[in-house]
Amino acid sequence: MNSLFDVSGKVVLVTGGSRGIGEMIARGFVKAGARVYISSRKADVCEALAGELSLEGFCVALPADLSTEAECERLAQELGQRENHLDVLVNNAGATWGAPMSDTDEAAFERVLALNVKGVFHLTKFLRPLLEASATVDSPSRVINIGSIDGIHVPTLETYAYSASKSAVHQLTRHMAKFMAPLVTVNAIAPGPFESKMMAATLKAFGDAIASSAPMKRIGRPDDMAGTAIFLSSRAGSYITGAIIPVDGGIATLA
Repeated sequence: MNSLFDVSGKVVLVTGGSRGIGEMIARGFVKAGARVYISSRKADVCEALAGELSLEGFCVALPADLSTEAECERLAQELGQRENHLDVLVNNAGATWGAPMSDTDEAAFERVLALNVKGVFHLTKFLRPLLEASATVDSPSRVINIGSIDGIHVPTLETYAYSASKSAVHQLTRHMAKFMAPLVTVNAIAPGPFESKMMAATLKAFGDAIASSAPMKRIGRPDDMAGTAIFLSSRAGSYITGAIIPVDGGIATLA
């Protein structure tokens, strides 16, 4: 059973890996013995976390601004100079925007969609050769896109660009899963409330109410997120593709 969930030695890239959900996933893979690369826009933050995680295992920072196609290509090329294959790509880098409809303009939508949707597509496109390099039908490489329960149900806040982008990520996941099989599986995790910089203001104001209203009566913990990503990346998850998995304590089940 230990080998069923073993990810030791796997080459993993986590975007947006310097904080929040990305950091939770990166820490989990490092502790599980994977060779982890983390990327984020802020080089100093990325380097600092990589240095910290290197004390527990293998972790290297590859900073990039994945809101542009050119940067996605550059990151793929840089990883290709260091590794001859990629086992797991976690597309977590993302942005949010909350404002009334009258205050949500083209710039807000473009900023969110460029990173949350186009960045996921372009980076996966450029990394596909590395993902397929050592993959087999019995041992496929994995792409894990980080969506959101806000792409499943209607959010309580006016985050139009964000919810639209995450719904798009879910459909993009299913679409890529069809055409990247059988050498690569593509799945999405749809997180609910977790402690992160993106959620900090919301949890400060409404955290107790959110926890009490959730079927599981709590906010998500780092191990909840890391465990799901590791499961999808292990032999246990090798026959799952095109799935959108809510990790939200049951919130997505509520009307």
